[in-house]
Amino acid sequence: MKSFNLHLVSDSTGETVITVARACLVQFDDVKPKEFIWRMVRNRAQVDDIIEGVKKNPGFVLYTLVNEETRDALEEGCRPLKAPCVPLLEPVIGAMGSYLGAEVHARPGRQHVMDAEYFRRIEAMHFVLSHDDGQSTWDMDKGDVLILGVSRTSKTPTCIYLANRGIKAANIPIVPGVPFTVDVEKIKHLLVVGLTSDPKLLVQIRRNRLKMLNQDERTDYVDFETVTQEVNDARRLFTKNNWPIIDVTRKSIEEVSATILQLYNRLRVEQT
Repeated sequence: MKSFNLHLVSDSTGETVITVARACLVQFDDVKPKEFIWRMVRNRAQVDDIIEGVKKNPGFVLYTLVNEETRDALEEGCRPLKAPCVPLLEPVIGAMGSYLGAEVHARPGRQHVMDAEYFRRIEAMHFVLSHDDGQSTWDMDKGDVLILGVSRTSKTPTCIYLANRGIKAANIPIVPGVPFTVDVEKIKHLLVVGLTSDPKLLVQIRRNRLKMLNQDERTDYVDFETVTQEVNDARRLFTKNNWPIIDVTRKSIEEVSATILQLYNRLRVEQT
């Protein structure tokens, strides 16, 4: 495993540069970065601190800085250290500006301005938290998506990811011996999605969960035959109601959410 120092510099929260850097790194095998994250960098003194950090921990510098003076100071400081210093947004912004014939206005943190989209995401997050794991079923029809699945099929993290995209998502666990009592007609306008998983992997995930909680593993919760029946019963419920099924086995939350967003957008088109 090759290790290296990665300095991520941002004039805002750092979400953009962190996300892109990690997305790039997954393309390399056996590489593990030691991240140094520098947030809210907006003056020369802060840049000087970064340069000192790069001196102590030489490595690759990736940045999102829109202020020209701050950007130049960072690049000039990295040059004598022979530290690669790469702007993340500059090529894209420059190309777009040329194509649109528009002037670029350098405003740090502008991507996080509190506009209608921002408040829509906050509202969606409140909805997810109040409708998690079968809570507040009486008004879940006010949402956009309803996710169903047996225990440990990533329902909650998927809902939280969707909330960050402005989607109000509720989730209900499918529990053995407990009938599904939600009025199907009431949620007909929602995108209802069933999550499933390979029973063998599901048992492993559940067993790890029990170990983490120091609970007894001698339970039907991790019995392979019982879990297999549980998964099959849930699938039958989904199929009976013609709800799309997503197999989350070895899929990331991002992949599952992307599929749900595709289904949601398709449903919105059909309903208009």
